[in-house]
Amino acid sequence: MGAFNVVRFRVKPGQEQAFIDAHRELQPQWQGLQRVVMLRTGERSFCLVGEWQGMEQLAAARPAMIAQLDKIRGLLEELGEGLGVTDPVSGEVVLELKA
Repeated sequence: MGAFNVVRFRVKPGQEQAFIDAHRELQPQWQGLQRVVMLRTGERSFCLVGEWQGMEQLAAARPAMIAQLDKIRGLLEELGEGLGVTDPVSGEVVLELKA
């Protein structure tokens, strides 16, 4: 089975569209990345979800993902609780249900 990464962000007031546009322009070409989905989870809260062929490809792309984050860091607010501007998690798929 594949792997996913999920990153939570909070955008500075008035920067929501700039945040969305910045990701639209990224067009990542990382080996093993199958798709990326952005969710609006609140007024200024977003999550990015990446679907990968496996954990090896996800791990290999981390430096490139951090480089992309550095380009948009100025649009983001600290999340608090020692998290910085992102709250990332990732892991291998252990269950998949299809409708």
